[in-house]
This record gives sequence, structure tokens and C-alpha cells, in this order.
Amino acid sequence: MQITITTPSRIERTAKQSGPRRHWRKKAAKYLFLVISGGFMVFPFIWMLFGALKTNDEIFANPLELIPEHFHWLNFIETMQSAPFGLYIFNSFSVALLTTLLVLANSSLFAYALTLLQFKGKSVMFMLVMASYMLPAAVTYVPSYIVLAKLHLLDTHTGLILSNAASVFGVFYLRQVFMKIHPSLIEAARIDGASELKILWAIVLPQCKSALTTLSLITFITNYNSYMWPSLVINSADKNLIATGIRQFFIAQGNYGLNWSHIMAASTIAVVPLLILFMISQKTILSGIADNGVKE
Repeated sequence: MQITITTPSRIERTAKQSGPRRHWRKKAAKYLFLVISGGFMVFPFIWMLFGALKTNDEIFANPLELIPEHFHWLNFIETMQSAPFGLYIFNSFSVALLTTLLVLANSSLFAYALTLLQFKGKSVMFMLVMASYMLPAAVTYVPSYIVLAKLHLLDTHTGLILSNAASVFGVFYLRQVFMKIHPSLIEAARIDGASELKILWAIVLPQCKSALTTLSLITFITNYNSYMWPSLVINSADKNLIATGIRQFFIAQGNYGLNWSHIMAASTIAVVPLLILFMISQKTILSGIADNGVKE
């Protein structure tokens, strides 16, 4: 009985060794690209943070020098004392939170009707919704302002909340999520006698927690950072949101001799709460974008 032993050739050994190396190089290149891209994105915030810890003369003398010679932490205290930024942040949080709750309720009901109910004109209604999504936001300012004026809701947080209570993006996003729910679950619930609201609350929404969280965070951040529309609706200083409050603080210092360190401190104070919120919930946001909140 003759036994033959075959040894791998030099080419095969080289291929086996180069495989892990090629994989390692691709992985290293990917992480290097992500680090560089992330650095470009986070650099403005870091520059603003360190600028808030400088004096005004340091900012103009060495604008490219990142770390200050001495950290002036009193800039944040002086900024908080020069304007009611705590009140502005509270106004932004309350308006953004209530607006987000209304957007979630409206978008869920509308998306459920467009997805899981059968009625004439459903496709036409969805086309109208998407057509309105193509309109620039500025086009709606004049009619919305007139409606709020007739309802005597100008210069009120109520008018600001109600005018932002509907979200076309929210309807479209949740519609795409609801379409992935298996129809057999809905039919079984209807056979058991469950109402449509019961189906939405007990069956549909629990399967879309990740998507709902993602939508709520996007809506909250958008309304928290909103500037143009609140600046048109709100006139009282004590009702300003954080973005308009910073603008008023910027104007109050005049066109000349601006204290840029205080302006950067105010901007940092406005951004930090959202940064903390995103860091806490970033896994939920990424999972909601990845799988739309539904597992099939």
C-alpha cells in the first residue's frame, strides 16, 4: 500500500498568509478613515469649547492655537449671569418634548391608516403627503403665521408647539416601518375582536420601539435647535428658546467689540445637553436606522 503525502506549495502558503494581512489592512484603512472623518466633524466643537476657555485677546491673537495658556472657567459663570440661559434651555426642552409627543402620536396614527387600513384614495393621500414634503419650510411660514395670529397664539409656546405638531418625515418613516409588520398578526387581532387603536397600541408600536425612539430623538433635536420659526413667532424675551436666546445675547453686545469667548461659552452651553443625550442613546439611534425597529 503506497501512501502519498502532498505538501502545500509555496504559492498556497503565501496566499494563506496574505489573506489575514489583507483583511487587517482593510480593517485598519476603514478605522483610519472613520477616525479622520470623525476628527473633522468633532473639531469645530472642540475648537469652540477651548475658545470658550480663552480670553477675547487670545482668540484673535492665536486663532489656530487650540489649547489656551490659562483655562478661564469663569467665562461660563459670567455667561450664565449675563443672560438667562437656564430659562432658555428649559423653554427649549419643554417645547421640544411636547412637540415630540404630539409628533409621535400623529405620525403613528397617520402611518397606521396609510399602511394597515384599506380605503379609497389611500395612495393619493400618501402622494399628497410626500408632495408636501418637497416644499421648502419657508413657504409655510406665512400661512402658518396667519393661522396662529387668527387663533391668538402668537408669542406663545402653545402656538409654537401646535404649529410643529405634524411631521411629514415622521409619517413617511413610520409607514416604512409598519409595512414590515407581518399582516397575519393584524388579521389575527381583528378576528379576536380587537379595535384598530388596540392593535396599534398593543401589537404594532411594541414591535417598533427602536424606530419610535429614533424618531423621537430626531424630532426633539430638530425642535430644540430650531431658530427661524421661533424667532418669527416668539417676541417676549422670557419665552425665547436657546437658539433665539443666543442670538439676542449676540445682538446685545453690539456690532463692535464682541466678546467671542462668552459667545462660544453660550454656544457650548446650548450644545452640551444634546451631546449628552446623543451619547446616551446613540446605540438606539443606530439600531433604529439599521433595522427600522422591526425584526422579521
